[in-house]
Amino acid sequence: MKRQAFPEQQVSATVRLERVSKVHGSGVAGVTALDDVTVAFPTGSFTAVMGPSGSGKSTLLQCAAGLMRPTSGRVLLDDNPLEGLSEKESADVRRERIGFVFQAFNLLPALTALENITLPFRLSKRKPDQQWLEALLSVTGIAEHVARHPHELSGGQQQRVAICRALAPRPHVVFADEPTGNLDTRSGREILSLMRAIVDRLQQTVIMVTHDPGAASYADSIIFLADGRVAEMTGRLAAADVAERLTRLGDG
Repeated sequence: MKRQAFPEQQVSATVRLERVSKVHGSGVAGVTALDDVTVAFPTGSFTAVMGPSGSGKSTLLQCAAGLMRPTSGRVLLDDNPLEGLSEKESADVRRERIGFVFQAFNLLPALTALENITLPFRLSKRKPDQQWLEALLSVTGIAEHVARHPHELSGGQQQRVAICRALAPRPHVVFADEPTGNLDTRSGREILSLMRAIVDRLQQTVIMVTHDPGAASYADSIIFLADGRVAEMTGRLAAADVAERLTRLGDG
């Protein structure tokens, strides 16, 4: 049985947020996007982050990934705080230890699928682990399409390429921001099954922001946000139960 992302548990956590707040603006014009959030994301787990519009989902992801500095509190990756790093050090952490999967795929149209996947290595002037790369291509089912350009691939295939690119450097954690938002229902289910598989088979830590109860039902645990605070944390739920909790938060 998978471990759940409850902050009071003393488990091995790849990412921790400790009393993190984020305020946009200052004074009376300040808007609190996150308000004293403490949460841990266990290693080798799949966590979904949900909540109504404006609840702080995207801000939490950006703070946890080191893309945005919190106003107060701290974020730890493998028990190492992200604050205090130089711009270069922060960039190195994001390139080598954090993977990103976005709704819009973010593939370069002039590059082939394989060139898109190996782009992080070209930028850092490193060679990819060929055995690991071949394993990723096999797990994601994209091996037959590596010579194609993005416009020659379906949306689901493009997202598989994006997932391969995120995993190629062997990151400690993958952040996924609405990864099925641009996909049809069938392709979305395939991508979610793939993400479930990389957690189960590769012991990858995945943190996914989504508004879709069906997508959240693939996760080991779900964090519900409301008004910048953690409203509820649960283990795995069926899509209908996720939808019911979201409705309750929206009415709250």
